[in-house]
Amino acid sequence: MLVCANVVMMATASAPSPIYPLYRERWGLSVTMLTVVFAVYVVGLLGALLMVGSLSDHVGRRPVLAAALLVAAASTAIFWTADGIVSLLVARVVQGIATGTATSALAAGLVDLSPERRPQLGPTMTAVGTSIGMATGAGVVGLLVQSTSRPDAYVFPVLTLTFVVLAVVILRIPETRAPQAFQLASLRPRVRVPREVRPAFLAAGPSLVAGWAVTGLFLSLTPSLMSTVLHVRFGAAGGLSIATLFLANSVGGFCSVRHTARLATLRGAVLLTLGALGLAVAIAVASSAVYVGGAVVAGLGVGLTFNGSLRAITAVTTAKSRSEVFSAVYVISYAALSLPSLAAGVTAPSWGLKTTGYLYVGFVGALSVVAALHAGRSHAHRPAGDPVRTTRECEPHRERTGC
Repeated sequence: MLVCANVVMMATASAPSPIYPLYRERWGLSVTMLTVVFAVYVVGLLGALLMVGSLSDHVGRRPVLAAALLVAAASTAIFWTADGIVSLLVARVVQGIATGTATSALAAGLVDLSPERRPQLGPTMTAVGTSIGMATGAGVVGLLVQSTSRPDAYVFPVLTLTFVVLAVVILRIPETRAPQAFQLASLRPRVRVPREVRPAFLAAGPSLVAGWAVTGLFLSLTPSLMSTVLHVRFGAAGGLSIATLFLANSVGGFCSVRHTARLATLRGAVLLTLGALGLAVAIAVASSAVYVGGAVVAGLGVGLTFNGSLRAITAVTTAKSRSEVFSAVYVISYAALSLPSLAAGVTAPSWGLKTTGYLYVGFVGALSVVAALHAGRSHAHRPAGDPVRTTRECEPHRERTGC
């Protein structure tokens, strides 16, 4: 059920992106304003992560998740009745608050429920569920954009009802974290990573930023790039491109479990670099086919790097601080998702979408090269006590692998 909630939450996060061109035509919005609509979602999300990201460590996973799902239902209800830019901004802020409240609790709950012999299962399900949800939301809504001028009239009522049902069901599942003494001081905005987690957290930084930055490119600008720069007249193209990225992301996440966390991060960073190069070539030659190919390669890279990073960090966390650590991970991730997108929206009116696209993929490519070099150096000089391969993870395979 936690996986289902994660998928639906992430599908809702990507669902508005294919509708942005319709909103632009319907209410005369600029590209800059659309990126602002995208960015305020992250403002709400980061605010929730900072204030209540660790709340489930104190009061339990269930009440936090149920409350987040009801807030998500409120956000989709606002989308459903939106009549202008103000409604969109409010809906996105509320949606961000819901996602930020649920994200760390969902990730921590999935790790709590992982079998002792398969500790990587929780991070894998978190990463894969996120990408499948994003792909589903963008893909389904993208197809609706092609067939109707009011896809929002169909999508958001269904999502509102789904969130209410999920909130009721979540309250009936077993609690994975016993409630602790709660103090209002715990709601003070902060980001804290325990000392023992910091080396793994800092090592994961470059790959997290590179992967989430390319995700921001697709969620904020790709629908506009498809229609304006690549000259694609197929209405569903933007949403399907986003879905392609996240489907490849899912495949990368599944493939990563065959490798150590560091090797998965290294290979993912190399693929991210190649994917960014492919996207730049696609913009240069105005080829939608090359753009989709770049999306596939970049998506595989995102899946590998994100899953590898989560596994490396999870291996050195404890249940006591788990949701707090995941909050810090997602603060970095969503900042990387939103800030480059917002900068691109500000520069696009002056420099044009094509030049802005070049700069964006160049930024992603540079970050990916840094992540690849860092991961390669770490993999080549991995210490004997590598925290990624913990005793708990290695024990079932000790005789076969010498772990």
